[in-house]
Amino acid sequence: MLNPKLFTPKEDIPRGLYTALGLACFFAILLVWSLLTYTGLVAPMFLPRPDQALRAGLALLQGGGLIADTGLSVFRVAAGFLLAALLGVPLGILMGTLKVFEGLFEPVIGFIRYLPASAFIPLFILWLGLGELEKIAVIFFGTFFQLTLMVMDATKNTPMDLIEVSYTLGAGRRDVFFKVILPYSLPGIVDTLRITFGWAWTYLVVAEIVGATSGLGFMIMQSSRFLKPERIIVGILVIGFLGIITDALFKLTYRLSFPWLGKEGR
Repeated sequence: MLNPKLFTPKEDIPRGLYTALGLACFFAILLVWSLLTYTGLVAPMFLPRPDQALRAGLALLQGGGLIADTGLSVFRVAAGFLLAALLGVPLGILMGTLKVFEGLFEPVIGFIRYLPASAFIPLFILWLGLGELEKIAVIFFGTFFQLTLMVMDATKNTPMDLIEVSYTLGAGRRDVFFKVILPYSLPGIVDTLRITFGWAWTYLVVAEIVGATSGLGFMIMQSSRFLKPERIIVGILVIGFLGIITDALFKLTYRLSFPWLGKEGR
């Protein structure tokens, strides 16, 4: 009989069960994939069998191309995201703390965040050429504006009661910022960085569509042109695994940095 606590809103479940459920979901996807392909319901040219994707991945590994493409893609994503974080976190904190900064930047950032990064690729090529800067710029553009607004919201969530009590106890504006607003906002900011880093991975293929001669996105596009769907699956899975690894690292950072919260982020 199922434990009724499993379906109680916000109720924690055992760690082992949590992990088992996640693995079961992966296994279910693999099962559906196998059923569709091994039974012939979907032709291999549209969806390759799992063993075909595995063999293609091993061949790419042995040839060294997969490692080189992965290294370049990791560099591009990390560079674009770090640049976005270095500029977006301080700006978001200022916007969430001081209304003058919110009034100055929020309207324009709120407008630009709706513009698709892919539409700016021709301009980035004109401004930056076809080198690494253009690809990093696409990833930066795709993450910076959302990241800044989310950091602003995390900072604005500091309760006014907390701030007013601090003033009542004699704290100055500098103390309220560094000892109240910033410590209270940091867990939300780390959470924001984790979420937006995941978005940076989603812009990788867009960044490597034009003018690239290497990288996972380039490998996926080349495989599409030469009708090699098994290599497309390999590229997608590698991006997914890299995303899971970075997500786990952010959760570990969150748990080690804020142990008193007793959670790993949203």
